[in-house]
Amino acid sequence: MTAKKLDTWEEAVHWLRQQPDQQKLVLDAYYDDPILQAAERYWRSGEWAAIRKFLPQAPGTAVDIGAGRGIASYALAKEGFEVTALEPDASDLVGAGAIRELSNEAHLPISIAEEFSEKLPFSDNTFDVVFARAVLHHTTDLSAACREFFRVLKPGGRFIAVREHVISSERDLPVFLERHPLHKLYGGENAFLLKAYQNSIVSAGFKMERLLRPFESEVNFAPYTPAELKAEIGARIAARLPLLAKITPVLLSFPSVWAIFSHVAAKFDRRPGRLYSFVATRPQ
Repeated sequence: MTAKKLDTWEEAVHWLRQQPDQQKLVLDAYYDDPILQAAERYWRSGEWAAIRKFLPQAPGTAVDIGAGRGIASYALAKEGFEVTALEPDASDLVGAGAIRELSNEAHLPISIAEEFSEKLPFSDNTFDVVFARAVLHHTTDLSAACREFFRVLKPGGRFIAVREHVISSERDLPVFLERHPLHKLYGGENAFLLKAYQNSIVSAGFKMERLLRPFESEVNFAPYTPAELKAEIGARIAARLPLLAKITPVLLSFPSVWAIFSHVAAKFDRRPGRLYSFVATRPQ
C-alpha cells in the first residue's frame, strides 16, 4: 500500500485500479470499466438477486442513497423503478459524473441529486423505496439520516440498507480501519454497533422486517457464492477437525442445517466490520 494520503475518494479508487495485485478487489467492488459492463454484472449478481426478493412487486419510485458510480441505480431502473440517485461527489469515476455516463450509455432515465443523506432535497412521502448500499456507516449522524429516509418514504414504502459494517465494541473500530484496504489512502470509513443501526432505524419510525446476518444471505457475503462460502467454511472446519472433513460439506448442503449454522455463527462472529443488512417499512 502507498504511504501517501490522498485527497479524494476518486484518487483512492484510481490508485487501486492501477495496482496489479488488487484487480480482484476492483472487480468485486464494481470499480472497473466500462461502467455499463460493471453495472450489468451487478444487476446479474447473486447479491442483487437476493436484494430483488425484498423489492415491492410493483415498481414505483426509488431513491438510491449514496449512489456512488450508480450500479444500484442501474439495477433499480432495470427492475422498472423511476430512480433518483443521491450522490454528493461530482466525480466522473466514482460519483455523479459516472452515473450520468452510465445513464446515457444504458438509455435509462436516472435523475441525479448531488446532496448528502442527512438532509434530503425531497418532499415528504416521495418514494416507494429508499435504497442504501454501504451508506449508513458513512453518515455523520446516523439517527438524523434515518429520520430523513423515513420522511421521504411513502407510508407502506420500504427501506433497504445493505452491507453495513458492524463492530462488537468501540475498541474494534481501530482494528477494522487498520485492515480496510482503502481507509489508509483516503479515510472516510466507519462502523457502528449493531444496536446503533437497529435503534436508529426503529426510533425513526420504521418497522424492522428483516435483519440479515453475515452468513444468512448473499446480500452480505457476496462476492462469495453460497457454494463458495460453504466450501470455504467446510475447509476451515476440516482443518481444525479432520474427522469432520467428509461429512461437513454434506451437512452444510442441507438448507435447514445451513440456516441453523448461519444463525448460530452470527452469535460467535466477532470480526470487526462484518456485514449486516436491514429491511424495514414505513407503517401505513
